[in-house]
Amino acid sequence: MIWITAASYLKEFKVSVTFNSGESYIIDLKDELTGEIFAPLKDLQIFSAVKFDPELDTIVWDNGADFAPEFLYELAIKQKDNRSA
Repeated sequence: MIWITAASYLKEFKVSVTFNSGESYIIDLKDELTGEIFAPLKDLQIFSAVKFDPELDTIVWDNGADFAPEFLYELAIKQKDNRSA
């Protein structure tokens, strides 16, 4: 099972994420911000308020949006040329 252990906002729609496997990636979420809960995150001021929730082991925003760690890991693998460590 995969989960997030740390995360931080970088720039634009990019977040640096570290998984419990020790792997760290820069994930671009620009193309994932669709649907009612994610659409407000297209505003960079709102998106940049992303934070790591240690209870959910993933990234969250104040409007209730979050991404499943498994989804983020799959996306990170697809974008692996953005690997940060």
